[in-house]
Amino acid sequence: MDALLEEMLAAPPLAHSTSRAPLIRLDRVTKSFSEGGRERAVLRDVSAEFARGEFVVLLGKSGSGKSTLLNLISAIDTPTSGEISIDGTAIHRLTERERTLFRREKIGFVFQFYNLVATLTVFENLLLPLELNGRTAPADRAHAQELLDLVGLGDRGGAFPDKLSGGEQQRIAVARALVHDPQLVLADEPTGNLDDETGAQVLALLDQLTRRAGKNLVMVTHSREVVGMADRVLSIKEGRLVEEAF
Repeated sequence: MDALLEEMLAAPPLAHSTSRAPLIRLDRVTKSFSEGGRERAVLRDVSAEFARGEFVVLLGKSGSGKSTLLNLISAIDTPTSGEISIDGTAIHRLTERERTLFRREKIGFVFQFYNLVATLTVFENLLLPLELNGRTAPADRAHAQELLDLVGLGDRGGAFPDKLSGGEQQRIAVARALVHDPQLVLADEPTGNLDDETGAQVLALLDQLTRRAGKNLVMVTHSREVVGMADRVLSIKEGRLVEEAF
């Protein structure tokens, strides 16, 4: 595994062009919630563009709106006002079913607590996004096995998640997020539940498997190590999105 990581880290990420239309565009996005009969704005008039192939880190204190912003970008939720475009699709205009289908095809998720299905084997967990998209051909299964090999767990496909370490489960979660070849990967504190060494290994995999393929990665994290690897760092402060210099 260490040799694999060294090889991946040695390969430079694909250069991304800012001359093309951005993958993600937020235009004056506001998100409010009703609390005790009053409206509370978590995000206020947020505008931003993420170029194709960017790795963007999102910072902010607890309750600042980081998860809210991820939910909006992923089409899990809709803005109170404003517009959100992902790869040219105005997702704020989609129906709930259309948003579900959009997520299945276009977006991969990596969570802090893995979210693997305990009753499915490692390989079955990996196949799940493909099956949801109706991709069950032998070539799709072969692709899933190749990705399992790439994250260093090619011989653990028949195991159940509870037989894996935390780091191994998170590597499977990374593979699952990428198996259907999404352009956008969203990660919410993906190393927060791991020790430093294992977290660094998972981060290296996630960074290189997205950048080498020219994908976008948006990550919520408190890790300063992650901040140093990102193309851009954004913070949410008092409902506004602020670009940080590191």
